[in-house]
Amino acid sequence: MPATPAWPPRSAPRLFVEATLGPDVAVPLDGNGAHYLLSVMRVRDGDIVLLFDGQSGEWAAVAEQVRKRDLVLRCTQQTRPLETVPDFWLCAAPIRKGRIDLVAEKACELGVARLVPVLTERSVVDKVNLDRLRAHLVEAAEQCGRTALPDLADMVTLPALLESWPENRALFFADETGGLPMDQCFAANPGPAALLVGPEGGFTPAERDRIRALPQARPISLGPRILRAETAAIAATACWMAANGDWTRCETK
Repeated sequence: MPATPAWPPRSAPRLFVEATLGPDVAVPLDGNGAHYLLSVMRVRDGDIVLLFDGQSGEWAAVAEQVRKRDLVLRCTQQTRPLETVPDFWLCAAPIRKGRIDLVAEKACELGVARLVPVLTERSVVDKVNLDRLRAHLVEAAEQCGRTALPDLADMVTLPALLESWPENRALFFADETGGLPMDQCFAANPGPAALLVGPEGGFTPAERDRIRALPQARPISLGPRILRAETAAIAATACWMAANGDWTRCETK
């Protein structure tokens, strides 16, 4: 007997939309999203497109009223509920364009719940383009299958971050002067957590003292080699996900 075709089709393109999705909801689409579907993915009337809005899960939608520059996508059924990601924040000092974009992209793929740009004394970059970062988060979510976008916070100074730090959230920070091995520290501190990574030049001694004074702070070592800021953020996040995150869940797709 012939195999039953996969549903939804594995080749179906996937797109984030701002509209709230639900049964029989029609989503008019133009601009960049329509260009991607029509010119790149060659979507035609009757084709299936997977949609998610960051709050209603993932929905299969049928392409209707396909024209040269726009189309309508009508939701037919929910294919996946809204996911629950681990309660893990990545607090990272802004670094040069391209590298901070990479951090945002990989944070989304790894399952980070919240991304917080943190301004430190040695930050070479003192501004972040939140619209550009969010675009990278959206693109990464479309690619990796997330149904919930990471929360993107406004940039905050390090003192302000520490002053308002939640009592029940561990703050692991990459301390180049030394700290506990990551596996030991992560295993000893389950529950809500965050990772703080400094800029290219690292934290100043005064900043390091201020972080260590926070009761929730846990200095960690990132090994024997000097890592770039973006490498440190991505590697330590991956290690936390392997120890305490959803990498430990076994699922069949």
